[in-house]
Amino acid sequence: MSLKAFVVEDQAAVRDSLMAALSEIVGIATAGWAATEAEAVAWLRDPAHHWDIAVVDLVLAPGGGSGFGVLQALRQRAVTQKAVMLTATADPQVRRRCEELGADGVFDKAMETEALLDYCVKLARAAGGH
Repeated sequence: MSLKAFVVEDQAAVRDSLMAALSEIVGIATAGWAATEAEAVAWLRDPAHHWDIAVVDLVLAPGGGSGFGVLQALRQRAVTQKAVMLTATADPQVRRRCEELGADGVFDKAMETEALLDYCVKLARAAGGH
């Protein structure tokens, strides 16, 4: 069974390319996506929805909340569910805050997208995927 990702990203082009990379490179299907904190939290907390990794952007659309709120809402997730931050603002203070909120990883969009995909490949292998 392949892993399922949920993507929280307000920029359609970034979201689409990330979902394509997860599918093509890693073999992780996208279970869903959201552009705001409220949409993401509602979907991710719904027990009817299955997901293994949430890839969360920090800065969402104006008025749409933030990735910090999504991480906060996911603190009580199952131990097998991973939440990672993919952000353009991955300075040391942001990284520390994400880790305090329970992020399993923090990746810089500009320089660490490959590292995020590598992380996802390891998750897929550990789950018995490719």
